[in-house]
Amino acid sequence: MILIGQFDSPFVRRVGIALRWYGQAFEHRPYAVFRDGDLIAQFNPLRKVPTLVLDDGTVLTDSFVCLETIDEQAATVHGEDWDRLLLPRRGDMRIEGLRLCGLATGAMDKMVTLIYERLVREQRDDAWIARCTSQVLDTLHYLDRVCADRAGSYLVHERLSHADVAVSCAVTLASEALPDVLGAQNLPALRAHAERMESTREFAQTRQAFIVNR
Repeated sequence: MILIGQFDSPFVRRVGIALRWYGQAFEHRPYAVFRDGDLIAQFNPLRKVPTLVLDDGTVLTDSFVCLETIDEQAATVHGEDWDRLLLPRRGDMRIEGLRLCGLATGAMDKMVTLIYERLVREQRDDAWIARCTSQVLDTLHYLDRVCADRAGSYLVHERLSHADVAVSCAVTLASEALPDVLGAQNLPALRAHAERMESTREFAQTRQAFIVNR
């Protein structure tokens, strides 16, 4: 496989962490969407990351699509009840994991919007910035409550899941790319969860400091 995109993107990082977790060999090409758009276009006309090239040459984009395919391959090899799957293939635990992933990735989308507002737009739209900021912070506070309510170290299972990955990647992006937005927000359970995840091997292997302009 080939994974295209830099790991300071939480969407690329989600895919990289899953590949590491499953022990799947892959080549990482850290192309940047602005600087390397033409290189990405050779694989993906959207020039979007993550772009994942499968062993048979099939090209996937969007982190949810990439992860669904990776999970399906793992389930095919090991069986749907394999206890290392990052989400069960069916049932309430899968629904809860997907629900939390949707919230976390939605917050990531709004964070990226705020980043682009600062880097690309010549004239700030203060109303739009305020709306996106409130969406990010309201979601992070909600996820903080979810983390606080969990008895164990993980969100939907007794070990790592896609929900843990998505939520923690969202916190890391906010901390590094939008420190003034995150600021002194009181998010103790969410921050503690992200710190635990960032200390694990799969997270450490995909850690890249956020690059402001590239």
